[in-house]
Amino acid sequence: MNARDKLQAAYELAFFPPRLHKTWTNIRRNETVNPEITGELLKMALALHQALPEYGYASHRALKRLALYQANARLLGTVSFLKNILSYLGEEFTPPATVPPQWVRDIGLPEFRGQDNHSSLLTRHFQPC
Repeated sequence: MNARDKLQAAYELAFFPPRLHKTWTNIRRNETVNPEITGELLKMALALHQALPEYGYASHRALKRLALYQANARLLGTVSFLKNILSYLGEEFTPPATVPPQWVRDIGLPEFRGQDNHSSLLTRHFQPC
């Protein structure tokens, strides 16, 4: 998985509730294919909820999109959920003060439709065989 794929997967975990729910279900059922990468992606997802950077980001449009994603995720308690999952996994993590500027990219999320109707990098790379 390259850096772009990891960032896409982290955005989906941070801001696409069905992906986070599916990941949590796999963790609870001990069906996580790659626990190390899953832990890393969960940490990245939590870092994406930190304060926005003042400089170094890709574009103003990307910054606005990330701000919108953050605001919408607050309605669902995503930050607490991510912290609780990391705690469940025994992962120690202190998020950075701001989102790393190189992570502020204009990344789209899958369309939010019915159950099991969402294909993404996380699904393709982390489903049990």
